[in-house]
Amino acid sequence: METEIVLDAVDQRVLGSLLEKQRTVPASYPLTLNALRGACNQTSSRDPVSDYDDQVLQDTLRGLKERGLVRIVWADRGPRTLKYHQTLDEALSLQPDERALMTVLLLRGAQAPGELRTRTERLHPFADREQVEAALRRMASLPTPLVRELERRPGQQDRRWVHLLGAEPVEDVAPAAPAADLESVLMQGREARDARVVAAYDALATTYADHLIDELDHKPFDRWLLDRVAALAGGPVADVGTGPGHVAAHLAAAGASVTGVDLSPAMVAEARRRFPDLAFEVGDLTALLRPPTASGWGAITAWYALVHVAPSELGPAVASLARVLAPGGWLALALHTGTEVRHADVMWDQPVDVDFVLHDTATVLAAVRGAGLADLEWYLRSPLPEVEVETERLYVLARRPESR
Repeated sequence: METEIVLDAVDQRVLGSLLEKQRTVPASYPLTLNALRGACNQTSSRDPVSDYDDQVLQDTLRGLKERGLVRIVWADRGPRTLKYHQTLDEALSLQPDERALMTVLLLRGAQAPGELRTRTERLHPFADREQVEAALRRMASLPTPLVRELERRPGQQDRRWVHLLGAEPVEDVAPAAPAADLESVLMQGREARDARVVAAYDALATTYADHLIDELDHKPFDRWLLDRVAALAGGPVADVGTGPGHVAAHLAAAGASVTGVDLSPAMVAEARRRFPDLAFEVGDLTALLRPPTASGWGAITAWYALVHVAPSELGPAVASLARVLAPGGWLALALHTGTEVRHADVMWDQPVDVDFVLHDTATVLAAVRGAGLADLEWYLRSPLPEVEVETERLYVLARRPESR
């Protein structure tokens, strides 16, 4: 690349959105103005979340067209509608891996290599974070560098990278307080994280069940919300991350036809032993199938099932659950809320190697809204003394619209 390209914040969001949608929804690309506005202002996978109107986007598109970074085309069928196609990747001569990294950097600002690997999964398959770092260093070594590495900030385990196509005015300023790197749970990759989680729960299954099988007896709010879910569900219910099956058993007692799903085979075996009249399956909540007897689940509960995922995984995880809800079906979540990662080496005298993520409330709610769920309600409560780990609890209930 010989000519330096400088983009303002709206330029970056527009071009990043076009780059992303060209790969993720090729059937509807190039984008109409309406589709582009939705892509720019979506509440997931964007930082910061924006609210650009048509006039701002039209002015930006006009300027980008004059600079040769956007091409305007007509729809090839149906009404003659203007559509917009980005040419930034051509202008920068981006390779596929570079294109994916630039897309995510434009949309979400400074990020660590581990975050970038996770967030580019739909755009380009990086085998590991070393491949991400190699591509970043290649982009940084160009005659006109496209990215640069920032100094590590207090509280961060990894150095982050930024694109150099526009100003990043606050990235080099240290925060008032150290911030936890919530993506650190993916430092060794998703498969390694999942393997550690399964190993921990397989080892803990019986002890975990002995300690927590009756925990709902002490939690009136949880029982109230689960009873509501059982009453609202118009069809079969899936309890994902079911553990030893006590939440599934409560739902069944409240009248639901429930199936428990967990990634840990030992946990599923424990649930089957303790609740032999209920159905339990080994499975990944991000790949949950529709029930065999219905077009979708009448409700899905995820009681602390998302405590091991990184914030970047929340949106895709919630969306995957929303996709297998029946129209009008309900999703109910319970999580620890906060902004930190807590590591456990020992649980109930059993050695483990597992991280627990405390998720920011706004991030969780954005993931739920981004999945297209409606009628959202949410609750925060303080921990029950001498009963629970001392974290605030977030509960979310939302419904899949009847038509989408």
